Amino acid sequence: MIDKKLYDMPKGTDMAWCPGCGNFPILNIVKMALSELDRAPQDVVICSGIGQAAKTPHYLRVNYFNGLHGRALPPAIAIKNVNPKLTVIAESGDGDTYGEGGNHFMHTIRRNPDITNIVHDNMIYGLTKGQASPMSEKGLKNPIQPDGVIVDQFNPLAVALSLDATFVARAFTGDILQTKEIIKAAILHKGYALIDVLQPCVVFNKQNTYQWFKEKGYYVDEAHDKTDKMKALELAFDLDRLALGIIYQREGKPSYETLVREGNEPMFERVLDTAALNTLIKSYK
Repeated sequence: MIDKKLYDMPKGTDMAWCPGCGNFPILNIVKMALSELDRAPQDVVICSGIGQAAKTPHYLRVNYFNGLHGRALPPAIAIKNVNPKLTVIAESGDGDTYGEGGNHFMHTIRRNPDITNIVHDNMIYGLTKGQASPMSEKGLKNPIQPDGVIVDQFNPLAVALSLDATFVARAFTGDILQTKEIIKAAILHKGYALIDVLQPCVVFNKQNTYQWFKEKGYYVDEAHDKTDKMKALELAFDLDRLALGIIYQREGKPSYETLVREGNEPMFERVLDTAALNTLIKSYK
């Protein structure tokens, strides 16, 4: 097992998160999961977009790509295509993934790349100080909508299931051990794996607190058939009680990078044919 401390940044690294933020336990859980799966830091790449959650890879000693708002998934797919031996994780908040990145979210599911998508879901935009996100509950009051949000929440689990995602899970940052096991299972899964991690924003969301998530959440029991998509959809649409755990998992669907390669070796192992490249360049002169 890799020493978890290898993922730590130097002591004194400035952290932008507020005390009590749910991002802290997720950061620790990701380190624990990578450690127990024996993933060396140089073999891990984390991609993120913009937001407080998107700062997570800043605080991990691994390779990372911090891109534009909502654009965590495209570089993650590209990196996995070029070098499928890497462990690739896309990690951002609910606003970045389901709002600005909504289009990429849908088409990533359709392609089924072998990447893990961890979404920090605090049901609000923390970086922009309390703006409603796609996951904000109807009626939630904030500085932008003082009379309350007037539209229904986005439902990422139902969307993922409808687009034939092969791994769909929901976790709670208040339960470190269960969340760690879910993330480990997602990393080991061959194909796109979505984990919607419920977490509080202790400053800007006074409604969806640790206690609120604890009371609303419950784990699916051992008898739950993870291959039953209709049951998974039923769980996804139940917003009165929030099912936790691996809601759905199916093996055997080819991943995007295997379809792209069509039997060829991965791009990072190919030898550059300079003669062919020069011929191509000259053809455009």
